[in-house]
Amino acid sequence: MSYRNGQRLPLEGGGALRLSVNPRARRLSIRIDARAGEAVAVAPSERRLGEVVAFARTKAGWIAERLAARLDAQPFEPGAVVTWLGRTVRLEASGGAGAARLIDTPEGPVLRSGGEGEAFSRRIENWFRRAARDFLTERTLVHLKTLGQAPVKVSIVDTRSRWGSCSPHNRSIRYSWRVVMAPPAVADYLAAHEVAHLVHADHSPAYWSVVTRLIGDHRPHRRWLREHGASLHAVDG
Repeated sequence: MSYRNGQRLPLEGGGALRLSVNPRARRLSIRIDARAGEAVAVAPSERRLGEVVAFARTKAGWIAERLAARLDAQPFEPGAVVTWLGRTVRLEASGGAGAARLIDTPEGPVLRSGGEGEAFSRRIENWFRRAARDFLTERTLVHLKTLGQAPVKVSIVDTRSRWGSCSPHNRSIRYSWRVVMAPPAVADYLAAHEVAHLVHADHSPAYWSVVTRLIGDHRPHRRWLREHGASLHAVDG
């Protein structure tokens, strides 16, 4: 049986398995997309999708457990507590239709916004997108300067499968806005990770040596994303 990139297959016990081709992948792998509520089977090429499907079937029990334990969506709503670059921020409705703004109060930072329901959530997400653009653009410029690289185009997106991507041929980098909810060192790691791809497009030892040159030991930040990334994707902006 032939399979194609992006195809979804039903899983025994419920849920879906999405097939994904990533030429950078060095092995077959299975991960859980908490936000989409599905498992993702990753192969380095389309011709190996059959192998990763077979591999996923041997992990059916593990996949079912992880899907059952996935985090429920946590919407941006008044009273909710979120994180921004390591700081805890409370969301508050201001009435009216004003844009979200950060306010320091004696009880801590508050992100206050107008709008109700989806409009409130959209304004909060827009604030996070602007915050992500400011922080990641600044850190990108710092790492570009360190490596003697020319400027790149920075885009802020909302990808479910990757925290960022780099296209050396057109000198553009895309970042997920959600990483700005992580500690600043983790978000900075992402900027270093993508800038380093301008030097080495793969994940070879030479590539990781560039990342180390930029930020030092990258392993704690990679581990943080593995352990806590699902909670960032569970936020329903």
